[in-house]
Amino acid sequence: MPLATTGALVAEAAAKQQAVAAFNVITLEHVEAVIAGAEAAGSPVILQISENAVAFRQGQLLPLARAAVAAAECASIPVSLHLDHVKRDDLLRQAAAAGFSSVMYDAAHLPYAQNVAATRAAVDWAHSQGLWIEAELGEVGGKEGRPPLDPHMPGARTEPGEAREFVAETGVDALAVAIGSSHAMTETTATLDHALLAALREAVKVPLVLHGSSGVPAGELALAVTGGIAKVNVGTALNVAMTRAVRDHLSAHAAVVDPRKYLAAGREAMAAAAARTIGGPVRAGTDEG
Repeated sequence: MPLATTGALVAEAAAKQQAVAAFNVITLEHVEAVIAGAEAAGSPVILQISENAVAFRQGQLLPLARAAVAAAECASIPVSLHLDHVKRDDLLRQAAAAGFSSVMYDAAHLPYAQNVAATRAAVDWAHSQGLWIEAELGEVGGKEGRPPLDPHMPGARTEPGEAREFVAETGVDALAVAIGSSHAMTETTATLDHALLAALREAVKVPLVLHGSSGVPAGELALAVTGGIAKVNVGTALNVAMTRAVRDHLSAHAAVVDPRKYLAAGREAMAAAAARTIGGPVRAGTDEG
């Protein structure tokens, strides 16, 4: 089917007090696995390509983006394409022509006033191109190999009053909030601040996004969705599943040299991981619980 738009998928999920899952993809196997998992769960999904993934693909956005678009158009469920954690303005400006309907512009590392100014400029350009745009306030730690922030450090949590002001000043369509998760967690040990989430939901009228969801236990994630998270970002969980499956396959079949053998195992494991996430905590707002 034709590409869906991220804004529409998030709005629909929020209206149902659910969330839409957004998975970071690095290879074509990631793309195929996420779509297969979403089809198994019978749910829309967002494919995310990050600036770091573009760097891994030798700085070229189009090869993976075009593959993702082609795979999405063959899917039986709605799929959108999102450009994630963009800091480079030149990369931001490639988004619309490459098939993306949305961008997460990442200036959270800057002091507040600079974050506002940079994000406002990005929003003005993105909206002129019909793009839905997400930003981050506070800082979800663990990006680019850095350790998670101490939860008591200044800036490690999103402050509700500042969030209200930030959304008004920048015009963003969604806000990623720091409530206790961290990027690149390989264990599901994060504890979320649900009271803070409730305050943020009251203060901010645009959809809220949770980054670093790979490290959040299913029960915590379900509570976060019930509490107002409308977009759930997952990346590391796919990589853990793929790496474990590839490692196990090669350990059991030491003579294998055909990459299709072990990549198939990795793809199947990622599809199962995606289906579990979508079919479980992301649907916390349904009658099924």
